Amino acid sequence: MADMLVKLYELPSLEASLAALEIQGVTVRRALAAEKHLVIGWIGQHFWPHWQSECEVAFSRQPVSCYLAVEGNALLGFACYDVTRKGFFGPTGVAEAARGRGIGKALLLACLHSMWVEGYGYAIIGGAGPVDFYRQAVGAIEIPASTPGVYQGMLQGDTA
Repeated sequence: MADMLVKLYELPSLEASLAALEIQGVTVRRALAAEKHLVIGWIGQHFWPHWQSECEVAFSRQPVSCYLAVEGNALLGFACYDVTRKGFFGPTGVAEAARGRGIGKALLLACLHSMWVEGYGYAIIGGAGPVDFYRQAVGAIEIPASTPGVYQGMLQGDTA
């Protein structure tokens, strides 16, 4: 999967996405440090174990570089930035049952708007899976010859 590049100075409105979710009873907010164990456990249940490691880095930053989508007391999704490399968005994931509600886009925009406020002009979406989603949501473009990019040589399993 190729990396993608996003112009942070041309992002769609975050407020529109948040308002659409608020009507559904979903809140997107920055994670709290005290929630780390819950979020990391949830990621382990729903997604790739490598994402747990990356998300732990997000909780070591101040402010925490992880956003959550919650409905009541239920975690529906997460998104991180500045964890694999500075200027990188991801990992991100939405629970299968909650997909199609605009949660992924709101989490993406929350992270990218934070990156803009923190001084970045561009963001890289590392190893972008849903290329069309990123293209439509934020105008991301593929970076030529970026596979495997910074992930080259990453351990994948048993290291013995």
